[in-house]
Amino acid sequence: MESHNHDTTTDSDHDHGDGNHTEPRSIRKLGVVAAINTAGFVIELAGGLLFGSLALLSDAVHMLFDALSYLMAFAATYVADRYEERDLWTYGLHRLEPFAALLNGVLLVPMALVILYESYQRFYNPVDLDPTMTVLLATGGLVVNVASVGYLHGDELSLNERGAFYHLLGDTGASVAVIISTAIVAVFEIRMVDPITAALIAVVIIWSAYTVLRDSLDLLLERSPIPIADLQASLMSIESVEAVEDCHVWQVCSRLTIGTVRVKVSVDSLNTQEELRATIHERLRDAGLDHVTVELVNEATTHRTTTHTH
Repeated sequence: MESHNHDTTTDSDHDHGDGNHTEPRSIRKLGVVAAINTAGFVIELAGGLLFGSLALLSDAVHMLFDALSYLMAFAATYVADRYEERDLWTYGLHRLEPFAALLNGVLLVPMALVILYESYQRFYNPVDLDPTMTVLLATGGLVVNVASVGYLHGDELSLNERGAFYHLLGDTGASVAVIISTAIVAVFEIRMVDPITAALIAVVIIWSAYTVLRDSLDLLLERSPIPIADLQASLMSIESVEAVEDCHVWQVCSRLTIGTVRVKVSVDSLNTQEELRATIHERLRDAGLDHVTVELVNEATTHRTTTHTH
């Protein structure tokens, strides 16, 4: 627990962003991409079952889990944006964003393992497939993925949008791989190319899971998004700043970065402190912090004890 002295020599101040950390555009994008990929999954699943392509089936399963992850992300973002109990959850429910992303990454792993197992079985026991229909359906999946990538691409992406974007890039590559592998099967009759392609898609899925799990765990475990040493050095370069005694930075979600800092200064007057505090806030905002608490102390207050419980 920390005790603050609000007098002429020790002061604390807060800096808030605009409070609109989740935009309706983000929610709409996730909902549209979820609907598009659900349709793509149904088409590719039917085609894979009807025409015997494991690569097409693996791409369909990838689309299914992508659609589910987008739906979870959509639900989490929608709820967080509309939650009103600010007296109970002071930062809202924006933590749902990294939690949904974490669940998404966890679900990707067993999917990849199943595809690898089926690829192993098909490699030693290849089956016939219909190249023409498989290529047509894979091309349809490619169109869906390209359209989704184009829809998501543009402004800065949230964690869930970024996860969706990575998945879609992987899906796009998977669709291209299915088309190429099916063409090889049709022309050269090398049927083992189909399970090999499915295994490669599984590797892409595992990489996607790794990136999503890494980013979501960084948020949930409150890893600082910027190097603290660099932030301290930036503050130390401000005139009249003698020391940065306490500095913490973490993220509630990918679009809400929080910071607290205790700065020892060499100025005494209130007007000079206000100017210095404004400079510190501006420097912190430039570093990417959205919500900041700044405490200023000087030589006259160094005998007062501030205790922290971490």
